[in-house]
Amino acid sequence: MTFHPKMDYASGPHKSMRPQPVNDGEPFEYTTENRARLEEIAKRYPADCRRSAILPALYLVQQQKGYITLNAIGHVAGVIGCSAADVEDVVSFYTMYYTRPMGQYVLQVCRTLPCALRGAERVTEELSATLGIDVGKTDPSGTFSLLEVECLGACDRAPVVMVNDAWHECLQPTDVRSLVDDLRARGEAVVSGCHHQVEK
Repeated sequence: MTFHPKMDYASGPHKSMRPQPVNDGEPFEYTTENRARLEEIAKRYPADCRRSAILPALYLVQQQKGYITLNAIGHVAGVIGCSAADVEDVVSFYTMYYTRPMGQYVLQVCRTLPCALRGAERVTEELSATLGIDVGKTDPSGTFSLLEVECLGACDRAPVVMVNDAWHECLQPTDVRSLVDDLRARGEAVVSGCHHQVEK
């Protein structure tokens, strides 16, 4: 006998919302430059722990292709010396790896409590309205993708939005349209950056 309510783990909020990696029919292989970068990274680990380079190995795939496919997973597994299942486990666990094509600018709005208390939900709503897309989607031009994520680690500068690998802190709903317009016009140079890097 249990006092816990029955939970339907096959649907609802417990079901994974992340799409699984696909086979897009294109073989994947690192460029010569990216393979050399991976080998430099792998030297940081003991020879028998080469698989410890799996996270940067996947980042290199994502930088090269834009997202991670089943063929890329197989290639990474062969290069670092583990099974494809091991690599797929990592891809499916970490939200920073994309398993489908994304926009040129991936806007990730933090939804954790400090950002939520400072209006992150309204920021997301305004981004969705301005871009004409729902959370988890990419606009028809392939310019913007919109995601909600957990803590980005700048709670004192909430609400925080990550634009690709750059930060934009203290974003208010009223500033969303100008941020989007500025990104279209000038790219990532318009983001505020992380104050930990700016204030020294």
